Amino acid sequence: MSWFKRVEKGIVTPTEQKKETPDGLWYKCPECKTVSPMVEHKRLQFTCAKCNHHARIDSAEYFEVLFDNNQFTELDAELSSADPLHFVDTKAYPQRIVATQHQTGLRDAVRTAHGQLNGLDLVVACMDFKFIGGSMGSVVGEKIARAIDYARQHRVPFLMISKSGGARMMEAGYSLMQMAKTSAKLAMLSEAGIPYISLLTDPTTGGVTASYAMLGDFNISEPGALIGFAGPRVIKETIGKDLPKDFQSAEFVLEHGFLDFIVDRKNLKAQLTDLLTMLRPASEVLIETLPLQRSLRTAGTA
Repeated sequence: MSWFKRVEKGIVTPTEQKKETPDGLWYKCPECKTVSPMVEHKRLQFTCAKCNHHARIDSAEYFEVLFDNNQFTELDAELSSADPLHFVDTKAYPQRIVATQHQTGLRDAVRTAHGQLNGLDLVVACMDFKFIGGSMGSVVGEKIARAIDYARQHRVPFLMISKSGGARMMEAGYSLMQMAKTSAKLAMLSEAGIPYISLLTDPTTGGVTASYAMLGDFNISEPGALIGFAGPRVIKETIGKDLPKDFQSAEFVLEHGFLDFIVDRKNLKAQLTDLLTMLRPASEVLIETLPLQRSLRTAGTA
């Protein structure tokens, strides 16, 4: 059958006519190595269809997952880090900030916004790991503190999505101060009776774990997330012993009582809706049901 015969040997297609597969069409799971279309991966909210590995996503994706129709109002969007210590390593800190802003399109390592989740008002602060490892500097602490103030003033529940390598070394003590500031703001939120839910994602480490990430009325996590203070290598070298299997994984942390539950990202919006509905003050529920009660009484008398 002549159509199976190669008439000419070698590759004869001109270079300008060659077609390369465009980037971003396929996703290869780092755990099970399954390759799937990026459209399918996004439909599953960036989880693997085979092993359910949860890929790291940024604030833009979380806002799209959580806020109804991706509609929200961002808070303090223009805040940017200063250089209080005149810090220089391989480059000056202001240069590193500007370069990272241009590379990521972000102003700093956290974005805050308010909107609605299944019709329920919610304030969300979400960290971005791609901005200097999601490190906590003065801007991160200030934006979270202001978001908590907004939640307290408007009596709206607060959700913190943590993803961080810890304190930002370029700001040293200024960074560590954010642990106390955000913790104090959360104490005020608690005194006001406003719910606070903390979602820990991969990775949540360092001073973030030691402050606001672990102070929620509910501390929840995504499957497989790395959660801890110091890294496993540092701990192993310090204590001189081998660490347990899956040490500092979300499942290990849950088993030892530091999490309330682990939630699949595909179920996150539904479970947050259940939590927020359960945590709503009884007075608000009563006010909303009064019109229904009046209509039922009117119907009964008729």
